[in-house]
Formats: sequence, structure tokens, C-alpha cells
Amino acid sequence: MSINIRVGWRASVGLTGDVLAALPVPLAFPLLIALYYGESPLPFIAAIAVSLALGAAFRSVQDPEVNLGPREAFLAVAMIWFLVAAVGAIPFVVAGVGTVAHPVNAMFEAMSGLTTTGATVLVDFSVHSRSVMMWRQVIQWLGGLGILILATAVLSEVGVGGAQLMETESQTQDVNKLTPKISQTAQLIWGIYFGLTGLAALVYFLLGLAVDPQMDLYNAIAHAFTSVATAGFSPEPLSVGAFHPLIQWAVVPFMVIGSTSFVLIYFAINGEPMRLLKNEEFHFYLGAMGTLASIVAVGLFLDPSVTYGAEGTIRHAVFNVASIVTTTGYATTDYVLWAPAAKHMLFMGMFIGGMVGSTTCSIKSLRWLVALKTFRRNLFTSIHPEAIRPVRISGKSVDEGAIRDIYAYLLLSIVIFFLLAVVIVVDAERADLRVTEFEALGAAATTFLNIGPAFGEAGPYGTFASFPMSTRAVMIVLMWIGRIEIIPVLVLFTKAFWTS
Repeated sequence: MSINIRVGWRASVGLTGDVLAALPVPLAFPLLIALYYGESPLPFIAAIAVSLALGAAFRSVQDPEVNLGPREAFLAVAMIWFLVAAVGAIPFVVAGVGTVAHPVNAMFEAMSGLTTTGATVLVDFSVHSRSVMMWRQVIQWLGGLGILILATAVLSEVGVGGAQLMETESQTQDVNKLTPKISQTAQLIWGIYFGLTGLAALVYFLLGLAVDPQMDLYNAIAHAFTSVATAGFSPEPLSVGAFHPLIQWAVVPFMVIGSTSFVLIYFAINGEPMRLLKNEEFHFYLGAMGTLASIVAVGLFLDPSVTYGAEGTIRHAVFNVASIVTTTGYATTDYVLWAPAAKHMLFMGMFIGGMVGSTTCSIKSLRWLVALKTFRRNLFTSIHPEAIRPVRISGKSVDEGAIRDIYAYLLLSIVIFFLLAVVIVVDAERADLRVTEFEALGAAATTFLNIGPAFGEAGPYGTFASFPMSTRAVMIVLMWIGRIEIIPVLVLFTKAFWTS
């Protein structure tokens, strides 16, 4: 009996091919860096060749008569994120230096980069070329918003299909109302993203000239790529802790902006700042971050082993909480050495995330806000069962179907998180490695929710290379699933997706 495939897979493959064919453009930047510093350009030439070949092969099967609908969008999103990460791993393998020379580690580093996770398997930063280290930064910048924007910009005629791709990432319906065409919207958001990156690089470089020569042009560009993308890779083994305190303070607003809805940033830039300032999710996001930072700061002040001083204590508390909540993953100090109470506050911050429609990862503030308001509504209706009380966000009613979807997402996220933690503990015991339950929970949260560093060996100045190879392979898959918010991947494994 023949099976009738209901998915126009040729459209998905064709769109993936367009993205792969465009990937040599960002690959050209580290290639130029390699030529400038007299390093081998071969890692990037190889990646460009593979990307062009795959792009051409995928585009050759495209059927222009097949439209990109919701099913095709799900398939394309999953394929794009996985295959771009696979191509992104090629420079690490070809360079053949350090722990990332192994294919699994290279894929871990590339997937961590593209998903803006920021978890690393690098052990010795000094053995890697400047061009390879810059590629880590570039692939994170692409992961912030670049890949989906690029997907829509390459095919300006995709129309509503492009909007579906954008909405899969941003989870907002407002994105297709900014301009008449999704291609124009893509270019608009790309412009904001590019402008913020340029501004960050300029600020970092000027501060470097003023207070810290280590923040040279190379580091300014590298950190601009990953702060606006809320990504977290740094060419420096001490992360942002390698720089002057003024530079550390300067990074904070860019992490916060990167975790703010780009739709609302657009309105703010175009003379409607009150849309942002009155937004309840924005208030919740800043309030959660401020509350956690205050608690951590108090905890550090009360800890006799902490000797940062008043300014240093506040700076480390604000920076590292902001880094965790925005899912950036930078660090200014080794918070693994902090008291358990402060570390547990950081662990809680992993589950919050920034706003929808931003570069951030994790569960995101809007889901928590809706869940909390729904819970409060349910308490009220349990006392007044005859009452009709819709859940409202910023004055607008939330559809009951959307509320059910949010609860389903929260439940699924918690289940996957705990299952990953169990896998980490069991696999560590099998490999005769010592991983505490808290460290396993942190590693599970930071990879699945795309945060970056965790605790213990996987702390801000540590590495995931100490975990068993099998655990790292599972983490690769979970980073992929978590970044595109579970459903676009899991739905591919259902029979109904393909046939009904």
C-alpha cells in the first residue's frame, strides 16, 4: 500500500538550499581574517565549498509550483538549523587543532554557536587561530536572528511562508504587520540587528582605547557579535572578566537590548517608545532580572569569602544575572565559587529568558507571565465559578488555545529537562565521572534552554569536554530541539505530520 506524503518537502529542501548557498557570505569574514593574520584559509574554503555544493544540490530538487505552508515551514526550520550547524563544524575539523578537531566536538561547538547556547568544549584557547575563534563569534551572530532573516531575504517571493518561518522563531503575529511584505520585514529587522552590532563594536572599541588596550578592534567586533546575539562565546578564556569594569558595565545594556522584542524596538525607533515602555512582558522581564540581581548582590555582600568590594559586588551580581536571564552566557567571575544560595538564584534565572521576538532563548518571559496570570485567573474562578475573566497581556485578551499551548510547552520543557539531567547523571556514572545532581541539572538546563555555562566542570571558566562523548551527542540534539522550541522538530516524528 502506497503512502501519500502530504508535505511538500521539495519546497523545504529548496529553501534550505537557498540558505546554504548564502552561507559563504558570512564564512568570507573569518576567511579574510585568516588572510590578514597569515593563517591557513583552508578551513573556510572547505566549508564554503561544501556549503555551495549542498546548496546547489538542494536547490536542484526545488519545485517552484509547491508553496511553503506550515508543514513545509516546520521541516525547513529543522533542516536549516541542523545543516547550517553541520557546515559550521567543518572549519573546526579541518583546522585540526585542540578538542574541537573531533567531529562530535566540532558539531557540539557549532551547534552551541548557532543556537546561541555558548557552551564550549574548548580547553586551551591559545592553540586556536584568530580566524577560527572569530568563526565561533560569527556563527553565534548568525544564530541570533540571522539564519531566519536570511531565509526570508533570500526568497523575497516566499510571502506568507516566510512569515511562518519568522513566527516559528519569534512566536509573535505582529512581525508580519510591520511591512506589507515579509522580505521587507526581514530586511528591516536585519538592519536593526546589524546597527546594534555596529554600535556595540564601536562602544567597546572606544572604551578599549580609553581604559583597556586588550579590548582592541578584533575583540570589540568579536564581542559585539555575541552580546547583541545574546550568545556568549568569547575569544578570551576569562570571557568578559578579562576586561576593565567599565567595559563589563557597557556590555550589560546590549545583552538587555538583544533580549528585547525587535518588533517593539522597531516601534521605539520609529517614534512609538510607549509600546515598549507599557509592555507587560517588558516589565516582567526587567523585574525578574532586577529581583534576582538584588538577591544575588545581597547574598554576596553577606558572604565573608567574597572580597569584590561594593562596586565589584554589584557589578558581578548585575552582570552575571543579566547574562543568565538573557541567556547570553558571558561571565565576569567564576561564580562556581559563590555560596550555594547565589548559585541557586542563577540556576532559577536560567528558566526565565528574555522577550519573544528577540535573540534570547530559554522559556521566555511572556510564557511565564501568561501562565502566572492564568493561574491567578483560575484561583478567582474557583471562588466565582460563574465569572468570565479573560487573561489579558498589555490590555489584550490572550486566546485560550494559546494558553493551552503555553501550558503544553512548559510541561514538555520540564519533562525534557529532567530526562536530560537523568541521562547526564547515568552516563557520568557509566564513565566513572563525578557529577553532582546540581551540576547535572545545571548542565541540562544550560544546553536544552541554550544558556551557556553551568556549574562545576561546566562553569563559566570550565568546559563541557569533560562529559562523556555520548552525553555531548545527546546535548547536541537537545540544543537543536530547544533553540527551535521543540515542536518544529518533534512534529517531524509523527505519522500525522507526513500523511494526514
